[in-house]
Order: sequence, then structure tokens, then C-alpha cells
Amino acid sequence: MPKNSLKKSIPILAFMAFFSIGMIGLIYLLLTPEKKLPIYSPADVNPRLVDESVKHVRRNHKIAAFNLTNQNGKTISQKDYENSIYIADFFFTRCQTICPIMSNNMGRIQTHFKNNKQVKFLSHSVTPIMDSVPILKEYALKQGAIDGVWNITTGKKQHIYELARKSYFAVLDEGDGGKQDFIHTENFILVDKKRQIRGFYDGTSYEDITRLIKDIDLLLNE
Repeated sequence: MPKNSLKKSIPILAFMAFFSIGMIGLIYLLLTPEKKLPIYSPADVNPRLVDESVKHVRRNHKIAAFNLTNQNGKTISQKDYENSIYIADFFFTRCQTICPIMSNNMGRIQTHFKNNKQVKFLSHSVTPIMDSVPILKEYALKQGAIDGVWNITTGKKQHIYELARKSYFAVLDEGDGGKQDFIHTENFILVDKKRQIRGFYDGTSYEDITRLIKDIDLLLNE
């Protein structure tokens, strides 16, 4: 091939190479399905986690309305979580085993999303009689909970336990929230803006917390 023809061919070949690479990338993007988080209903969860009264529900499950009191003595309801993605958990302030790890990890997530007003947190005390507002306030300060972002709550025991078993599917134990009833779980539950459960995570696991942060990002982009 003459030198002049070779020189003219080089730009054309380069263009064709870049065009081919671009087309391959575009085809890959079109054929790769966008990752979406599942939407959990009672029928999708381990039956041992689901209260008998809701086991038959296969779709459209939503977190029930709640009425709790936070670390500042303020009444907290679903209204405070409208248009928000949030992480729920169940703990008690005197716990010396899994709860400190869970609270530290909740704080890690709060720090990661501190500039995003769409992400909030909701902790429920499973020993509400012992965890009064002043005790929760002390606990919140220790954990660095941001007011209006991370509500650490108390309330009626039966109400909290019903939320754990019928809304969040957070615990294996059975019971009705009576005096001798006690739940203890490491689960974090991810809830979307429509009050739907989108994921379950081990609140004591660094790997699961990393996965949870990534899943929150997915929800924010839905």
C-alpha cells in the first residue's frame, strides 16, 4: 500500500475502532438489567419471622402507622418519615452485647448520609418501661444522633412489639408484648418512601452495613 494511502487509512481505522468499542459498551448497557431492590411482603420472608395474622399477605405490605416518643419527648409518627428512606432497628439502652455495635453502625450510616435529608433512622426500645425519655436522651447524645434525623424512641410495649412482628418482621420470637415478653434482634430493616420493606441486614456486620449503604444509594436513584 502506498505511504499516502496508509496515512489516509489510519484516521478511518482509528474511528472505526473507537466506534466499535462505543457500540459494544452501548449494547452491554442495554442488555444489562438495572439492579433494583426487591419489595418484601410477608410471604417473601422466613415464616418464623412473620406473625400468623399477616402470613397470607403476598403483596402491598406497608409499615403500619406508629405513635412513639423520641429522645426529646416529641411524638413521632409516619408523618415524620414522609418522603424519606429510613432504617429501623430494635434495641435497649442497657444491652451490652449486640446493641453497642448496632448503634455504632447506625452512626456510621448517619455520617455517610449526613448531607442527604431523604435518609433517616428509627430506633425502637424493646424495654420501653426502663428506657425513659431522659435515658434515651443520654443515649442519643452518646451515639451522636442528629435531632430530626435519628429518632431513638420509646412507647407502649405492645405497640412496639406489634411493629416488630407484624410490620418489620424483625424477630423470630412469638408473643403479644406482655410483661414477660422480650425481643432481641440484630436486624436492620430498610424502608422506602412508600413504607415498603426493601432489605434486611445484620446490624453487627461491617459487610452488611456496606451493602446497606449501597442499597440506600440505589433507592435514592429510583
